[in-house]
Amino acid sequence: MKIPKQIKRYCPKCKTHTDQKVSQAKRRTPGSAHPLAKSQKIRSGFGKGFGNLGKYGSKPAVSKFKRTGAKTSKKTDFRYQCTVCKKTQGSSKGGKRARKVEIV
Repeated sequence: MKIPKQIKRYCPKCKTHTDQKVSQAKRRTPGSAHPLAKSQKIRSGFGKGFGNLGKYGSKPAVSKFKRTGAKTSKKTDFRYQCTVCKKTQGSSKGGKRARKVEIV
């Protein structure tokens, strides 16, 4: 997927359409963004109940795990910097899936 270096987009700070510089950021999952949040501890299986709860020793070997339905690509995370006010915005649409991204 090829993306131009500059795109004309709406800047919420300038309240007008301006040229914006495109850059790519590393995508962060909700778990990696706040790994010590209470909800994340509960979701990962720690922080609720007492004892083993079947978490250890009851799982099959790692070699038996099957990644069924696994995606082959991550979603892109583009950042747009306004050339007028230098404010950076992320994409509101979340980005597209692509194996290779080229900013030309």
